[in-house]
Formats: sequence, structure tokens, C-alpha cells
Amino acid sequence: MERRQGTIRHRAFRSHHLVNDDGPPPSANDPNYNNTWVETMLRTILKTTFFGAVLLSFAGAHGALAQSDNRPIRIIIGFGPSSTADVAARVLGHQMEQDLGVPVIVENRPGNSSMLAAEHVARASNDGKTLFMATVANTLYPARDNSGFDLATKLQPVALVGSVPNVLVANPSIKPKSFADLVTAAKATPRAFTFGTSGQWTAAHMGVEMFNLQAGTKIVSVPYQGSNQTLTDVLGGQINLMWGAAITVAPYVNDGKLIALAVGQSKRTDFLANVPSMPELGMPDFDISIWMGLLAPPGTAANVVDRLSDAVLTALAKEPVQAAFKRQGIEAQGMDAAAFKKFVQADSDKWKRILEQTGLTKAAN
Repeated sequence: MERRQGTIRHRAFRSHHLVNDDGPPPSANDPNYNNTWVETMLRTILKTTFFGAVLLSFAGAHGALAQSDNRPIRIIIGFGPSSTADVAARVLGHQMEQDLGVPVIVENRPGNSSMLAAEHVARASNDGKTLFMATVANTLYPARDNSGFDLATKLQPVALVGSVPNVLVANPSIKPKSFADLVTAAKATPRAFTFGTSGQWTAAHMGVEMFNLQAGTKIVSVPYQGSNQTLTDVLGGQINLMWGAAITVAPYVNDGKLIALAVGQSKRTDFLANVPSMPELGMPDFDISIWMGLLAPPGTAANVVDRLSDAVLTALAKEPVQAAFKRQGIEAQGMDAAAFKKFVQADSDKWKRILEQTGLTKAAN
């Protein structure tokens, strides 16, 4: 054992000597040629590759800082597959994937009206690789529940992506045929008109409450389990009015089966271009469109947010994205991070104000 160890030590010494010797390599006739020379060359290679690896590692690290991170971007959705937010995220993500050259993965985490997904992203790493597709639900429900979850501060706004315009439609059998006539008739006969909604505490329900507050009317809200049954009953005349997605109600309006009275947002919609917006009808602060926007975890660096915002706006400007959005009834918006942050805060404040004025916040607790 000692001899073997000594041999190893001896070879190590000879190898070290040979690596640092400027003399010629050992002759092939040297009995130690097969050992010492091979060991010498191996050590030379190892030294060379070691320092090369260090240099390459440094260069690689520097390059990683200078170039985009190729890890996937995840967009978290608080609703199930095929929901409007899910479709919007997949269309947008596909275009961003092509533009940025990195994978974009859409992940569905439904639950608690999208709040579980929001809270998940609020705890995620702030490296710009995880985003949340928020909707109006994420400003409305925290206001309803007094949960203290402020979307504009709990997450970092990146960009407003799009919105689904809601249109006030009526069964043709009702006497009022215009928005002004409806307001006049509803004031004259309180609780005479019924307004179907897609459920309690939804944006459609809040749209009825906002209408009553701003118009000074008392139209009755009738909650349904969803918008499909609401539409069926408005078409059948069981209820008088509803807020419906523009792309859904437009065919019925064009066929004369429904009357479109107003678009529930700040501007008209291309889906029903002849229908006036609420500001045109004397309600400047009225907006119940179903908006969608991307937010990043808190603490995400400003330059990362700006790059993400630019990527979203670039994708939204592409014709394939706009065409796909239009087929789904979504209007592309393209609001940058700073403007979107103001938008989110204003939307949260709006719902808090409406709920306080109607007393519905207490009822929710």
C-alpha cells in the first residue's frame, strides 16, 4: 500500500515537473513514457479547460444579463379554459411568444371569483416570468367583501389588454323605445321594469345599481345563474331589460328581436356602431365593460415592467391578435403600465363608491 501511494505521489511530482519544464517531452524509449507523458498532457488540458471554463462562465453570465431570459413566461388565469379571459390570454400569449422568442404558458387557477389566482401571483417571484390576467372581478369582489386586497398595490400593473363591451337591450314589447324614454318611464313608475343580471354581485348587477343611482330610478334587479338564461327570458318577454355582451346581443338587435338602448362604457362599440355610449346619454362616469389586463408580482423592477408592457402593446397592435379578439367580442385596448395603474385604482374606487351608496357592502359581509 505504501509503495503504491509513493508511486502515485512520485508520478504527481513528475507530472508537475514536466508541466513546468520547458525541455523536450520524454522519449518514447523512456520506460515511464506511457505514464508521465500522458499524465502531463492530461494536466495541461485540465488546466487549460479549467481557466477556459471560468472565462466562458463569466462571459455567459454577462451575456445573460444583457440578453432576454429564455425561461417561459406564465400567464395565470383565475377562470377555466375557454372563458373570455382565457381566450384573450392564449391569443395574446401566442403572439408574444413569436415576438419575444420565449415560450408563453397559460395556466388556469380558477376559484373564489379569480381571487385565488391573484393571491398566487402576489406571492410569486418578481422576475417578470409570472403574470396575472386580471378582470373587473378583481376590483369588484374585494370592494364587495372589504377584503383589503387592493389590486393596484398588491400587484404591479403592466398593461390593459382588452374589454368586452356590455349593451343595454330591451324586449321590443316594452313601451319605451329609447334610453331617454326608459328613464322617464322608470321614474314615473318605480319598480315597474325588471332588469335581468347574470348573478348577484356581478358587473351586470352593479350596472343596474349604477343605472338606478345615476338616473334616479328604481328598476328591479332579477339575478339569474348566468347570462344565457337571462338572455332567454329577455327574448321571451319574462323580463324587460339586461346588460349583454355586444357580440352576443348584436344578432338579435339586427334581427329586431331586441332593442339596443345604450353601450355601457365610455365610447361606442364597433359591434353596434349606431348605439350611443353612456356619456353621450348624460352618464359620463358609467362603465361596466368586462376589462382584462396583465399584472406582475409586487416589487417587479420598473424596467422589467416597461419591457413587458411594450411587448404586450406590440402584440396587441398585430392584425392577427385584433382579428382573433374581434371574433371573441373583445376590443383590444393597449393601455401602458402607468395608465393602467390609474385605471385599476379608479375602477376599485368606483365599486367601493357604488357599494357604499347602495348599502350593498354591508349586505355582503
